[in-house]
Amino acid sequence: MHDWREDETAAMKWMEFPREVLIGKNVLNKVPDVLNKLKIGKKVFLVTGKNTVDVAGRQIQEMIEENGGVCEICVSEKASPEEVQKITEAGAALEADSFLGIGSGRSIDLAKLSSKNCDVPFISIPTAASHDGIVSSRASIHSDGKSESFEAQAPIAVIADTEMISRAPFRLLAAGCGDVISNYTSVLDWELASRHQNEPFSRSSAMMAYMSADMITNSADLIRPGLESSARIAVKSLVLSGTAMSVAGSSRPASGAEHMFSHALDRIAKKPALHGEQCAVGSIMMMYLHGGDWEKIRNALLQIGAPTTAKEMGIDDEEIIEALLRAHTIRPERYTILGSGLTPSAAEKIAAVTKVITE
Repeated sequence: MHDWREDETAAMKWMEFPREVLIGKNVLNKVPDVLNKLKIGKKVFLVTGKNTVDVAGRQIQEMIEENGGVCEICVSEKASPEEVQKITEAGAALEADSFLGIGSGRSIDLAKLSSKNCDVPFISIPTAASHDGIVSSRASIHSDGKSESFEAQAPIAVIADTEMISRAPFRLLAAGCGDVISNYTSVLDWELASRHQNEPFSRSSAMMAYMSADMITNSADLIRPGLESSARIAVKSLVLSGTAMSVAGSSRPASGAEHMFSHALDRIAKKPALHGEQCAVGSIMMMYLHGGDWEKIRNALLQIGAPTTAKEMGIDDEEIIEALLRAHTIRPERYTILGSGLTPSAAEKIAAVTKVITE
């Protein structure tokens, strides 16, 4: 039973929120209007990928230039520190007034960090609804074979064209739904840390994170491939999840032991699955540890068509066990249900009982 009657008190907390959020059909055409409304200048540095440059990048560049702006495109190759440096320098050379991140994740993360380095705002334009990073201030960068999360900045605006997003591979949208569903266990871990470690806890933030997960589980039977309405549900839940993190001033409401499990898998698995897929499967197991309704999470994922087993993710059972054993070491300062770690027998039992691995 959650006790969410009032928020914690704090002397000061810095919160970043988008000033404009556009979700709907054909809102991609509103990019020039948003730039004009925000009054953030005419020079735009656009970060996108090799696939999304043709899906939306060139179109946006043309719209900006037709409206009297200057737009330079960078097609990113990987989310690395070197790429961040390259994009930062290119944006500075342009004297960019803003950055646009256009893609499903990597390009948006690069735009977040590079725009922060240049001390200018950025706009998030997702082409797929694959995770809640489209709204949050956190950015994932890969270095030495590891994925690390960095504090960047939240977008000043989010423009999510649900018609375009619905045309992206359904696996990406299903992964985004999984990322949001995993908020159930993130919030439980946060509550646990508040009780056991006296960690600051925002009830309003927790409620938003929990509500975003409810939006997905309550609509799981409506989320289907190719439907604009499905993309709308997913994007709204991702925006709410990202807002929860902004209110908290950290990733706590949307990142607990299930995310630590996912990061461990990234390091262990020969071929990791999508972030949201791994977090969702991790959430099934962490909910079991919390003594909660893990089958509710599993059933929602099954309805959506998201993976619920190691086999469906293309990951070996042994890699799941190893990730469970290592997960508590990923962010040792973050208190979760994993505590100081699991024993091999406990890890195997958790994964088997929840049907993530074959018994």
